[in-house]
Amino acid sequence: MPRRKTYHYLLLLFIVISGLAGTPTDDVLSKKERKYAADHMKNTKAEVQNAIKGLSSAQLDFKPAADKWSVTECVYHIAISEKNLWARLEKSMKEPATPEKKKDHKLTDEQVINMIESRENKVKTSPPFEPQNTGYRTLDEAMNDFKTARAAHIKYIKATSEDLRNHFVQMSFGLLDCYQLCLMISSHTDRHTKQLNEIKAAPDFPK
Repeated sequence: MPRRKTYHYLLLLFIVISGLAGTPTDDVLSKKERKYAADHMKNTKAEVQNAIKGLSSAQLDFKPAADKWSVTECVYHIAISEKNLWARLEKSMKEPATPEKKKDHKLTDEQVINMIESRENKVKTSPPFEPQNTGYRTLDEAMNDFKTARAAHIKYIKATSEDLRNHFVQMSFGLLDCYQLCLMISSHTDRHTKQLNEIKAAPDFPK
């Protein structure tokens, strides 16, 4: 094989082995971690889709109280949160890795999921995440946006060669690595699907 072809072959081999070509590797995330996150994302997407299936306009727009969200507003919040939180992940991944932050990293994956999914502690969201500030005008618009984004995020977690565990995002409740931020995003969907189901369980929910 000519020297130039040999060089290019070895370079390509190095890129593939090192993960720079986007090939998933176990040194950044294990197969178990990838599968767990992808399954969690798929399941929480399916749950919100099933929760709103077949609801009438009256049911979608019903509010248990004047200061409470409707089913539609919950979906708006889920959709905008998917985009905004993922933007934080992308921002962190563009910056240099900071493995030195591991000493300040206290939360386990399980703790992140349990904390976000729990409805016991109510938290007021910030203005950019409020349903009226999302820019969505219809349920279909929000759901299409959410499904498109979630499909891309599932694809990413299955194939990424980026070092999610050594990039961090500071949240109000603690420091997360970017793999945990993926889990937080799908757990957040579950949290507000539970809220949506609470609305449907209200005594005066339209029949």
